Amino acid sequence: MSEASEHTPAQPLTGHALIADYLKRLDSSPGVYRMLDAQARVLYVGKARNLRARVSSYARRTGHSARIARMISETASMMFLTTKTETEALLLEQNLIKQLKPHYNVLLRDDKSFPNIMLSAHEYPRISKHRGAKKGKGTFFGPFASAGAVNRTLTQLQRVFLLRNCSDSDFAGRTRPCLQYQIKRCSGPCTGMIANADYAQSVADAKDFLSGRSTQIQNRLAKDMQAASEAMEFERAAALRDRIKALTAVQTVQGINPRTVEEGDIIALHMEGGQACVQVFFIRAHQNWGNRDFYPRIGIDMEAPEVLEAFIGQFYDSKEPPKQLILSHPIENLDLMQAALSERLGRRVEILVPQRGEKAELVDGALRNARESLARRMAEGATQIKLLKGLAEAFDLEGPPQRIEVYDNSHIQGAHAVGAMIVAGPEGMMKNQYRKFDIRGDDLTPGDDFGMMKEVLSRRFKRLKKEDPDRTNGMWPDLLLIDGGAGQVSAVAQIMRQHGVDNIAMVGVAKGVDRDHGKEEFHRIGARPFALQRNDPVLYFVQRLRDEAHRFAIGTHRAKRSKAIGATPLDEVPGVGAARKRALLAHFGSAKAVSRAGLADLKAVDGVSNALAETIYAFFHEKG
Repeated sequence: MSEASEHTPAQPLTGHALIADYLKRLDSSPGVYRMLDAQARVLYVGKARNLRARVSSYARRTGHSARIARMISETASMMFLTTKTETEALLLEQNLIKQLKPHYNVLLRDDKSFPNIMLSAHEYPRISKHRGAKKGKGTFFGPFASAGAVNRTLTQLQRVFLLRNCSDSDFAGRTRPCLQYQIKRCSGPCTGMIANADYAQSVADAKDFLSGRSTQIQNRLAKDMQAASEAMEFERAAALRDRIKALTAVQTVQGINPRTVEEGDIIALHMEGGQACVQVFFIRAHQNWGNRDFYPRIGIDMEAPEVLEAFIGQFYDSKEPPKQLILSHPIENLDLMQAALSERLGRRVEILVPQRGEKAELVDGALRNARESLARRMAEGATQIKLLKGLAEAFDLEGPPQRIEVYDNSHIQGAHAVGAMIVAGPEGMMKNQYRKFDIRGDDLTPGDDFGMMKEVLSRRFKRLKKEDPDRTNGMWPDLLLIDGGAGQVSAVAQIMRQHGVDNIAMVGVAKGVDRDHGKEEFHRIGARPFALQRNDPVLYFVQRLRDEAHRFAIGTHRAKRSKAIGATPLDEVPGVGAARKRALLAHFGSAKAVSRAGLADLKAVDGVSNALAETIYAFFHEKG
């Protein structure tokens, strides 16, 4: 790959003339090109098998759609990056689109990771939900479309296979079975309630089920139940019956279990009114592991092949593709995309557009889901736009806000304080934009809400000024909603003036004298407090925003408090990691007992060297 080059013509050309001037210096290499406006903002990123031929199409003055014509007219400079192959250009193009978010490209806006099920590699393996990189020893099964899909499957699998889901420290410290054993969700390996060989068989069965070999498991369980019944072991027979029911329940919940697709993603696109919905079904081990809908940003004149190709390139940029992609529409460069994904996976990836048979039926089902999802979203969007217009009228804004940020704090007498920010816009709650703030101020008085809000907003505005100083990337809010009355509004206005951002509308939402829903008062700088009618939809909308901010703040606070409760002084001892911490707690019973232990007792713990024992002893006996 050659280095990026940027040519600036001697004359201040723009549009078609500028592009024609670049053609004089381009060759026929494959590569990626960027079109930039007068402020050097990236308008569009594209790939080409032949850069000169591709760019020459933009130099023509006719034959373009309105979107492309507008893009050409805004182009003030271009950048080029040549590659060795067109496949390399395709991969680079999708990576740059995700990174730069150009205005005229198809853009996948929701790109979260998907959860997996993990079976750990312990002597008594643990079954659990796993999100993120597949690191650590164990076997991974997935992806699942959502945390809900994983949790439902895990619940049923625990009923069938009775595998533990407790943490390693809990497992090591048990002296009697926990509640999971009592309610028949675990076989109790922590206290020897099941033999090692029998637990290993359950683990093997779970792996077989998650690999698509469920029929033989059901047959064996049925035989065991019959044998137990004939031997008059009715309690064991009943337990096996319940496990068979749970196994059947997993398959029922999954719904679609295709015979002809072992591993693949069903991807269907529906477009309407300048909007698009892509529905993805995850098929693994002949089982449906859930579906997710996506709403990429598109132009009204874009065609399905262009949209679907862009979606696939960006979707699998950071995810492992399956063996098959089964599509509702053909894409522009099927062979090229197939080669790029195969190169990323390290084995062949097949892309299909089925016309008949079970695969076509699967695509039809995904298309129906995409069509219905987009219809719901468009209906909700129309309602949301109406609410935003009402909000603009109620608060005397210049126009309907495109980005509303709502702030709240949560703490208990100042402890474990957190700030929370939620974001809403024309498409509803923008959960991927939510942010949490650990309150760091050591000089804050416990419970000082003004001080906490000052810290949160100061950090927020500093980041905005650093990441989007020209306010061109849609990161700046049009409206701030603050939980509080005149005092909070005055304090926030002062913070905004200090950071030079006092041109953003800001409203304080305070409960009325009876602190009752429906009697909220709204406070603005330089205006008298006012209220909305109890049945005003805008009031319900503001209440919903404030309640969502409160919910997010409370959840964040609880997570921080739980983490702090689980912490021990051992976490601060140099050289004591998770494994040695477990060994110390198992040996002494508590962190307090470790802190009081003598040097000889510390040296007696498995895995603790003489040097580490001295470090631990010194930490607790020489502090201060």
